[in-house]
Amino acid sequence: MEFFGIDISLANIMETVVPAVLKIGLLILAFIILLPIGKKIIEKAINKAGSNQKISPSRVKTLEKLLLNVFSYVMIFVLVLMMFGVLGIPLGPLLAGAGIIGLAIGFGAQGLVSDIVTGFFILLERQLEIDDYVTTAGYDGIVEEIGLRTSKIRSFNGTLNYVPNRYIEGVANHTRGNMRALVDISIRYNENIDEAITILEQVCAAFKDDERFKEGPDAIGVQSLGSSDVVLRVVGQTENGLQWECERAMRKQIKEAFDHAGIETPFPQQVTVHNK
Repeated sequence: MEFFGIDISLANIMETVVPAVLKIGLLILAFIILLPIGKKIIEKAINKAGSNQKISPSRVKTLEKLLLNVFSYVMIFVLVLMMFGVLGIPLGPLLAGAGIIGLAIGFGAQGLVSDIVTGFFILLERQLEIDDYVTTAGYDGIVEEIGLRTSKIRSFNGTLNYVPNRYIEGVANHTRGNMRALVDISIRYNENIDEAITILEQVCAAFKDDERFKEGPDAIGVQSLGSSDVVLRVVGQTENGLQWECERAMRKQIKEAFDHAGIETPFPQQVTVHNK
């Protein structure tokens, strides 16, 4: 059967369409098989290079995530090009047209270009790395991934924030070097301050052998005088990420030591006067 001079017989359709479908199926199957294999090879290569070069684990994770993303994009691009070849679509005019379209889109996608360039410098300058605790772009949390366009920051309430790289400015990285564990404890004005400081020093001495502390902790004395309390402060240097754990442990020990010594911490009180 001919339609407008084109042979649309069933045999002709089967002869032209079926081989193309089979080839596309094989390409997709090869993609499904090669993608995880390639990712495994990248992971092993990065981990081996990190061990040989003594690169920090966070840096290894950052580079691994980035290379895996790039590898996935390249594989998808190659798959699409090979599908065009199977379908008989000429790639030359297509690529030329894509270049012109890409140039036109580029003027309207300056944000995307800015994301990629900023992401490159973030990686180059090591402003962020995976597992870092950072404050940036209005978010506070742990870095889970740094991509070519966006970075993922997990807030402490569990929210995963996708932050375009161009918005990452003024990074406060809280995981470079030792962190400070700081505990402020209040006592009533009628309590013996010297006795309270002595108890704090005893509690600090008990934490001196704690491996989580790199320096201190030390009781530095009276921090401030409030409207109804005297605030005493304890400060120490801890490993990255352990400052909150150490602060909780010290608060517990200080409260128990104060209770044992009969030193009370202030609490809200309400006085009601009845007129007769």
